[in-house]
Amino acid sequence: MVRKRPLRLIVLLGLALLVAVAIYGFAASNTVPGSRAGDGSGSISGYTASSVVYTLNSSDPSKIDKVAFTLNPASTTTVKAKLVSAGTDWYSCTNTAGSVECVTTSPQATVASADQLQVVAVG
Repeated sequence: MVRKRPLRLIVLLGLALLVAVAIYGFAASNTVPGSRAGDGSGSISGYTASSVVYTLNSSDPSKIDKVAFTLNPASTTTVKAKLVSAGTDWYSCTNTAGSVECVTTSPQATVASADQLQVVAVG
């Protein structure tokens, strides 16, 4: 009986060593790339929209097919427009050097429901 205890102890120590080596192997193989984090502040300035032109549908002038305007400063990456203050439909716009066009056909904008021009620009 005395011989069984040291044998069990050796087997348990061997298993513990095997588990420790396996865990170390998994932990040692992790690679985390470098990254950056930071905190800062900067001023937010607005844009000026001017020279607004609405293009009506040629066969049904109660519908607005497009709105175009000039945006200053011209450098923006994203421009969206909304024509109904209580609505949720935002139209994507294209900006070419400050000359912005927003197609308002999907969903179709109407003259009767248009009560504002709200522009959001990020650049």
